[in-house]
Amino acid sequence: MKHFGYVALFLITNFAGLYFGSILMNEGPSSAWYLLLNQAPWTPPGWVFGIAWITIMLCFSFYLASLIRIIDSVNFWAIYTVQCILNISWNYVFFNLQKTVTGLIIISLLTVVMVFYFYKFKNQQLKYTKYLLSPYILWLFIASSLNLYIVIYN
Repeated sequence: MKHFGYVALFLITNFAGLYFGSILMNEGPSSAWYLLLNQAPWTPPGWVFGIAWITIMLCFSFYLASLIRIIDSVNFWAIYTVQCILNISWNYVFFNLQKTVTGLIIISLLTVVMVFYFYKFKNQQLKYTKYLLSPYILWLFIASSLNLYIVIYN
């Protein structure tokens, strides 16, 4: 499959994952449970989350389209599957089950996976492409801090 075919594949799967995750969180950030939580003072307004995730998934899709061409497909799909499961499951665990500690564990594992992507694949072909992971990693650190704040102060 050509590069842009992979880009299209990952755009579809990544945005489908976001959609599925949003379904699993039901009312999520607008639920009474979430609104009554003591939230971090640096919690961004709701619209920031949408812009952040669109940017993240665009960058991540281009990164994955480059990565799949240089690593073994079994390893690639295994890591990608773990990343998808962690990303989607956080919504369900945090918002539906209201398990903030388990959510923190999940988002921490997801951060480890993304940092693994960044440092593990140092191939010359990905020399600069790996920086497309920066928005995702940065957002995970912010989201982890928000989740941790909720765990500590609620």
